[in-house]
Amino acid sequence: MGKLVVIDGNAILHRAYHALPPLTTRRGEPINAVYGLISMLLKVIQDLKPSEIAICFDEKAPTFRHKQFKEYQAQRPVMANELSGQFEKARRVIDAFGIPIFSKPGFEADDVIGTLANQSKEDVVIVTGDRDILQLVNKKIKVYMPISGMSEGKLMGKDEVVEKMGVVPELIPDYKALVGDPSDNYPGVPGIGPKTAINLLNKFGSVTGVYKNLKKIPPKLSEKLKEGEKSAEISHKLATIVKDVPVELDEEAASKWDVDNKKVLDVFADFGFKTLTERVKKVGKQMDEEKQMHLI
Repeated sequence: MGKLVVIDGNAILHRAYHALPPLTTRRGEPINAVYGLISMLLKVIQDLKPSEIAICFDEKAPTFRHKQFKEYQAQRPVMANELSGQFEKARRVIDAFGIPIFSKPGFEADDVIGTLANQSKEDVVIVTGDRDILQLVNKKIKVYMPISGMSEGKLMGKDEVVEKMGVVPELIPDYKALVGDPSDNYPGVPGIGPKTAINLLNKFGSVTGVYKNLKKIPPKLSEKLKEGEKSAEISHKLATIVKDVPVELDEEAASKWDVDNKKVLDVFADFGFKTLTERVKKVGKQMDEEKQMHLI
């Protein structure tokens, strides 16, 4: 069995931008988010040794969630120019590595990631800082989340998700249906906090189970749930990652990535990535040595 690594481009660039100190090219252009993305990519290649790599980005167009709920993400601040200007540079580096990029108008990167992971015949590791994607974790799919800035990561399976979220992966949309999500601006059920939501879901098995058992729930809490039922329903839809986006995983393209090549080194030289250049050469050497070992 091989291993497909799918990188959540938007989430990793955002995290890197906020986690790393300012860094610019010799032309004075911000580059810290791109530096963090590539640093994490090299870390993943060394740690996970993938046979295939793909990366997903959001499109600028509104998604189906914006059509379902007009206030969806309405309170999000406008992306800083210092970050938005780095997306094209990130795509330039990704192209140099030979890694295919996937996106689809009308859907978020999360949905494209869920679809590609669902299509893959290999084990899958999703690289992201977005906890919403933890709902995809199962026997085949794990999530690798950056910790300590961008220098380390943690591989998360079912047990790690339960420890972090309090519920099994497939119940994360149910959890969000009850508590809402301020970052995406959907409400959940007013008055229901994380601890109460976790207790209800672990007792009744799902948000549907909660609403089927309102008579077994204390009156004050039951009343809150009744009043917020429609809100819970729309919040559940918004929180659920779609796994049937009309995109197709190109496994051949995803397997042709290359770390140490002239195109990568030229781009790194243009951006002033001296430290990353040495890391690329080191990772490339390690990969060549491992290939030779397999041939013996």
